This record gives sequence, structure tokens and C-alpha cells, in this order.
Amino acid sequence: MPESRVIVVGAGPVGLVAATCLAEAGIPVTVVEAEEALPDGIRASTFHSPTLDMLDRFGVTDALIEQGLVCPTWQYRDREAGPVATFDLTLLKDDTNHPYRLQCEQWRLTRLLRDRLAGNPDVTFTYGLKAAAVRQDDSGVTLTATDAGEVSHIIRGSFLIGADGARSAVRKSLGIGFDGMTIPELFLTVSTPYPFHEAMPDLANIAYLSDPDEWLVLLRNRSRWRVLVPADPEEPEDLMLSDARVEQRMQAVLPKDGPYEIVHRTAYRVHERVAEHYAMGRVFLAGDAAHVNNPLGGMGMNGGIHDAFNVSEKLIMVWRGAPLETMGRYERQRRKVALDVVQQQALRNREMLNQRDPAVRKAHQDSMRGIVEDREKHHAFLLRTSMIQSLRDLEKVA
Repeated sequence: MPESRVIVVGAGPVGLVAATCLAEAGIPVTVVEAEEALPDGIRASTFHSPTLDMLDRFGVTDALIEQGLVCPTWQYRDREAGPVATFDLTLLKDDTNHPYRLQCEQWRLTRLLRDRLAGNPDVTFTYGLKAAAVRQDDSGVTLTATDAGEVSHIIRGSFLIGADGARSAVRKSLGIGFDGMTIPELFLTVSTPYPFHEAMPDLANIAYLSDPDEWLVLLRNRSRWRVLVPADPEEPEDLMLSDARVEQRMQAVLPKDGPYEIVHRTAYRVHERVAEHYAMGRVFLAGDAAHVNNPLGGMGMNGGIHDAFNVSEKLIMVWRGAPLETMGRYERQRRKVALDVVQQQALRNREMLNQRDPAVRKAHQDSMRGIVEDREKHHAFLLRTSMIQSLRDLEKVA
């Protein structure tokens, strides 16, 4: 029957990982994407170790590594004093096949997965359709989506995974709460080919710089550096993103002769929110549709991909005869991770980078140094921040 399929709303990393898991289990899938092609915006760029381990099953990890930058260390720095602690991910060599972070744009993953799915006759991609409403009954789910001309299209399936981002129409249509907070400052990101690693002594490819007045993050990939700094939400966006203002911000990061070459710039609001439910009947939320957090620590996309593997694993069981109630464990497991691990770690990261109290700053920096100097503490810290520990703890959630 045509409706015997799973509808996946959203063709980002989360949606396509879920679609690939299901398709490779022999389940027909329809992917519905609002854009006219795969989104290619510069968004998440950090892949953690367990995420790469999970992606190994699709045979795409080697290609990602070829296109990205392997980073065996990451660093916590003081903006004035320099390195405070450098964390060595090779300590995880017995815990993962990939003891490093990989810096690689998320759109590279979605293209690899799309190409993998292209030859599967049970997978359909539908572009240019924006989800509008979802309703369900005892036998399936009905998605109403609209095209650019506001013409409605009806798509019927057995189940639906909403991976349609923070403004999820799927979540809103089901009336699922999305409580949390909005961070007061905006986040400004600027990309440049300028070689910060040649100009700043002992700079790791991933560096978090603490400062009481203006923290910042430096992230390197194969061809450029990405700079993230806080921005005043009262500043008009056209001024914030203007050439002169961006140049001023960049010169404050590191003064240099001549202007910076800027290849990308954007400013965005950041939220810390978790959906009230991840599973409602035959509909399931994953990724930003289920949880959003600040990007400090690179847990958003990774957590979403972990959602996708988890929800797919359980949905495959249901497809093969397990009771629908099996999906409740998906919600209990992944919602707990979002609340207790992803959100809390991201909030701690921001708090420490932005800390103004000298005594608290010193205590935190001393703590970071102490962790690095103690191999056992160092290893345990890396298990947490790489998200390996959160996956191990899932088995404790009934």
C-alpha cells in the first residue's frame, strides 16, 4: 500500500540519518524538504567521536574525514593569558574508533547520505514542500504540506518523524510544548581564511576563549576559520553585519595589518528549549524539533543524530511487530539526555566563558588544569564532553 511508509520531514543531517537507517532496514521512506534542494547553509561543523562511530555503518565516515579536518585536541584558553588547558582526545582510543573531533560542515554529510539513498527505489525525495499540519488515526499519519504557490499536498504514511528544525511545524501542529529560555545576546559567526593558527601561539584547531568582557570561539576546518562572538541584540542587524562593523569585531579578536577577508557572516538568536514530548502516537520528534541549545560544545547536531539512530532503531522494531508503546522508551531516553546532558553542558560552557567574577574564573581555570593533569579525570571529562558517556547511560533508562 502506498501509505505503508515512514514520512521524514526535513532533509538535514537528522532527517537523512533517520531515513537511511529505515531504508537500509527495508522500510519505504518519503523525505519531505521545504527547500528546493538540500540545505547548504554553514551551520554545525563539529562531529564528535560516537557520532562518527554510528555513521561508520553507512560507509560515509571516511569520505567525511577526507573532506574535513581531524582535531585530536581542543582547548580552553583565557583571551588575555593564552592556553589554560588542552584536552587530548587520543585518551579515548579504547572507547571509540575515532578518538578526535572532526571539523566538517554538516551539508557534506547530507549529500553523502542523499547519494547513498538515491539508488534505493523505496526512498522518495520531495522538495519544495513545507509541512503545515499533521493529523493521525489508528492506522497512519496524514501530512499536509504546501508548495511555493500555497497549494496543499496530502501525504499519507504509517508513521512520521519530524526533523524540521526549531520552528517545527510538526511539533506545533501537535500542540507539543517547547519550554525553555532565549539567551539574551545574539551569536555572530564570521568565516575567514586568515590563518589564526599561525598568528596565535599554541592555538588548537578548536578553542574556547574565556573573557569577562567578550568571550569567543575559534573553530578551524580544512579551508578557513570560523569565529563566534556574542553580539548586542539591540544593535540593528544591518549594522551588525556591515563590512565596517564586522572588520571592527575581527580586529578586536586579533589585530592585524590590512582588512580580514570575510567569506561568510551571520547572526542568530540562541534558545535553550526541550519539547514536552518526543513521541505522540505515530509521530516522533528528533533534532532541533525536539531540543535546541547554544552551540558551545558542539552538542546540537550530534545529539540530533543520536536521536535519529535511537528513534529509527525502535521504529524498526515496531514496524516488525513490536507494540507502539516501544516508542515511549525513545522519548524517555533521548529527552533525558537533552535535559540532563546536552542542555546543562551547553549552559555551563556559556557561563564559564562569560564569567566576570575573578575568583570564580580562577577557580574554573584551576579546575580545568587539574583535570588535564590527572589522567583518570581527563578521561572521564572527555567521555562526558564527547557524548560517549550519555550514550552509555541510556541503557539505564527503562
